[in-house]
Amino acid sequence: MIATEILSLEEALSHEMSDPDLQDPIWKTKAPFPEELIRVFLYIRNLHKALFHTIEGKEACVQKGWNAQEQHPDKSLFGGGIMTVIREQILEKSAVNMSLVYGPKYPALEGEYAGKPFAAGGVSLISHPRNPNAPIMHLNIRSVQVDGKAKWIGGGADLTPMVFFEEDTALFHESMKRACPSVTDYEKYKKWADDYFYIPHRKENRGVGGIFFDFVPFESEKDLTFLLNVGQYAALAYGQILAKRISWPYDEALKEKHLYWRGRYAEFNLAYDRGTRFGLMTGGNSEAILCSMPPTVKW
Repeated sequence: MIATEILSLEEALSHEMSDPDLQDPIWKTKAPFPEELIRVFLYIRNLHKALFHTIEGKEACVQKGWNAQEQHPDKSLFGGGIMTVIREQILEKSAVNMSLVYGPKYPALEGEYAGKPFAAGGVSLISHPRNPNAPIMHLNIRSVQVDGKAKWIGGGADLTPMVFFEEDTALFHESMKRACPSVTDYEKYKKWADDYFYIPHRKENRGVGGIFFDFVPFESEKDLTFLLNVGQYAALAYGQILAKRISWPYDEALKEKHLYWRGRYAEFNLAYDRGTRFGLMTGGNSEAILCSMPPTVKW
């Protein structure tokens, strides 16, 4: 299903993709998050899974769960997650992951919060189409709470094309603008993305940007709506872009260039990406954390 409409928070929470009957295995993590927040995460995860099902078929999506306690018998981390990975002809490697973890010591660089009880949860998505004309898309929405007091949300979405189509860039940015609570927020988060998705040692940006935000206080339903809209508008825009680009013709010379270009993506994620660093610092599932790596790459 390619997304064609944007639901309100109330509509999304009552939708079957938000799992209102609490049947999804993710509930077994018993993570200390509000039910509505988990259901927003589920809706976004399932919305993007439905997009991938439309492109490659449901049987192409391989789902795998992981348990934090099995990896951390010392009880330094609890909870777990579910990852869905696709390796097929159109989507050479794509994944939608959801995790809910919590533990006694927050592994933060911020001295104010370091070492206190914490919980971190969210949905991440990466899509590496096989066709060089179709862009990579990355999405993340997350929430962190420390010591039962400090609560914030973060995330964003960005587009990384190798072959640039102005209409695709305009569509994606317009979608991200609509996802934001205000034009001022969009301009702030767009600049944050431009600054964040920059590769210093290459002196170049990773892709055409999007939005990025972090440490936004999680206070009310408007913050849930913001997370929901980032996920919905990203699915809406990316579905439309893929529908146009995945069948465009290309030759071996362009594909060879594609492999070297993907190296830039890998370099950023391994050297600078905060989500990768945080996931590894918290002792999360390394397979899920590093599934954002391109399937084939050259340097």
